[in-house]
Parts: sequence; structure tokens; C-alpha cells
Amino acid sequence: MSIAVEVKDLIKRYGNLAAVDKVSFSIREGEIFGLLGPNGAGKTTTIEMIEGLRTPDAGSIQVCDIEVPKGADKLKEIIGVQLQSTSVYEKIRVTEVIDLFGGYYHKSLPTAEILQQMSLHEKGDSFIESLSGGQKQRLALALALVNDPKVLFLDEPTTALDPQARRATWDIIEGLRQKGKTIILNTHYMEEAERLCDRVGIMDHGQIIAMDTPSRLISKRNLDSAVEFTSLDTTSKEFFEGLPGVNKVTQDRERVVLHTREALPLLIEIVRLYQQKQLDLTNISVRAATLEDVFLELTGRRLRE
Repeated sequence: MSIAVEVKDLIKRYGNLAAVDKVSFSIREGEIFGLLGPNGAGKTTTIEMIEGLRTPDAGSIQVCDIEVPKGADKLKEIIGVQLQSTSVYEKIRVTEVIDLFGGYYHKSLPTAEILQQMSLHEKGDSFIESLSGGQKQRLALALALVNDPKVLFLDEPTTALDPQARRATWDIIEGLRQKGKTIILNTHYMEEAERLCDRVGIMDHGQIIAMDTPSRLISKRNLDSAVEFTSLDTTSKEFFEGLPGVNKVTQDRERVVLHTREALPLLIEIVRLYQQKQLDLTNISVRAATLEDVFLELTGRRLRE
């Protein structure tokens, strides 16, 4: 499969701070690539350099054989960008704003086709101020697709959406992959990254510290499973740490997580204690290690901190 984006030894400094420090990676055509990292990790600066918005201090960037930032004018014709927050004049109709954005490019898709693709065909004559949050996010995605881009940048595409609207957006993004679009995704939702991304790169302190498919990143770390429950009594953290098979206990108010390599025996022991000692435990569940666990182990922080 051809390479759509190739980044080699990319460096960007601000004074003594290396915001991006010799970052290298490549993205295949038709791949959804997630770039994840805590605030200040350097991912936004990296993405803006790929988009041609910032000039690197060193290194090279190729997007569909266009050298960036040298070929910035050509680049703008083949990429689409959906920002986390898109501001559009609200006293304008949906079809009008799509027509307006289409006029900025040498080539653009028919407005009716974009409306159908984004499930906005019934809202074409509506003013933007009347759209729901999910519809506005789909409109922002429509504006990023108006020039039929080869490479699409999505920055927090489902922020502030309810679960139903989020999943509807996921379906649209997966449909774009099936059409051969190369997508670079920045998200704070680990479930979203696991669901959508073919590969993810985890950044911290200006460097890529891990890169692979979500499933391989999880399996490589050989992380614990977790038994989770809500504890409404005064049972101490030390009590749970003393249970057989428990490697670590994390507690956030009433929510308790027991990390273990022996989830089933531990679950049986929790149920036994629940019955025998009448512990006030509810919402008991077992889950395998997730991408969130990998991220926490690698960076020491949760993605949404």
C-alpha cells in the first residue's frame, strides 16, 4: 500500500523547549492513524506542521508526494481539516455555507452529494443556528470534505456529542475510510481511538514513545485486567490490597479498581466476600486491559487530564 504521509526527523523548537523532537512516522493510504498524547505532548504542533501551518526547524514532510511546507498551495487542494470547534456565521443556510466553501477550491464535490453523505440532506435549507450539536459537527466535517480531499485531519470530531451522535459520527468516519480517505485523528476518547484507528502513535514530551495497532499495543504491555465496583461502605484500600491476586488498587471516591492477572478467581472472591461479610458493593464488572491503561502506563497520565 502506498504511503500518503511521511514524516522524518521532525523538529520544532520554541526557545529552549523542543516541542517536537525528531519525530518520524509514515501513514499508509486509506489508513486511519490516531495521534494521541496529553496536553503539551507536541501532537498539535506536529499536525500543524503536516498541514503546512507551521514551519519545522528541521526534518522533512511529504504528503501525497508534496513537499511540505514548500508545496503549501498544492497541499491545500488535497487536504481537509475539521477543527475541534468550527465557527460559521449562523444566519446562513447549510447549502449556502457548503457552496461558499466549495468556491475556495479549484475542484469541489456537488453540495447535494455532501449533504447526503453527512445525513444533512433534510437540513439543506435550514439556518445553521437551528442545527443540533451533532448536526453542526457533521456540517464541520462536510466543510472539510468539500474539496474531496485525499488526506483528512480530524481534531476531536466528537467532542461534546451525546453517545448516539458520537456513534453516528464514527459510522461516517468508517465510511470515509472505505472510500479510500487517509485520516489523521486527534482524540481524547480512548474508546474512539480503539474503534476507529488502524494504528495509533502515542506522543509525550515531543517524541513518539509507542506506535502500533491498538490491539498490539495492549497485548505487548501484558497489562493487568481489572475488577471494578462501587464501594459505599468504609472498607479500606489496604483490605482490597490484601486480597489474593491483587497487584494494585486504584480508587476514585466510591469507585474501586483492582488490577490483577487472575480476574476470574478474584471476582469469585469478591462475590464470596460480598455474601459473607455483607460488603456494600454494587456495579461489579470485569474488563480486559484497554488502550487507556497503555497510555497511563507509558505517560503516567490519563488522556483527558
